[in-house]
Amino acid sequence: QVQVAESGGGSVEAGGSLRLSCAVSGFTYCNYNIEWYRQAPGKEREFLSRIERDGLTTYADSVKDRFTISQNSAKNTIYLQMNRLKPEDTAMYSCKKERRDYTPYCQTEPVSVWGQGTQVTVSS
Repeated sequence: QVQVAESGGGSVEAGGSLRLSCAVSGFTYCNYNIEWYRQAPGKEREFLSRIERDGLTTYADSVKDRFTISQNSAKNTIYLQMNRLKPEDTAMYSCKKERRDYTPYCQTEPVSVWGQGTQVTVSS
C-alpha cells in the first residue's frame, strides 16, 4: 500500500512563501492522484489542489493565483509552492493519495490514504 508523509510547514509573515512536500512510498499497481487539503480549527476541511500521475493539475479558486502543485521526475515527491501567504491560510495542511483505478484487484486498497499533516501559521 502506498503511504504519504508531509513536511515543510512552519511560521511565516504575511506575504511570505513556503514549499510543502508530500513524500510517497510503498508499491501498488493501482493508479492514483495526490491531493492537498487544509483544515483550520473550527472550520471544514478545504480542498486545495490535485496532481495526476501524468502531471495534470487542478486548483481551488481560492488559491489558484498563489499556489502551485508539482512533482519530481520520479513521481515520488509532490510539492505545494505557496506564495503571497495570508493569515487566513493558517491551517493544518495534509496530502492524500486518492485511488483512481477500479480494476478488481485494486478494489481491496483504500480509496483515500492521508498523511499526518504539517502546520502552516501565517502572522499579520
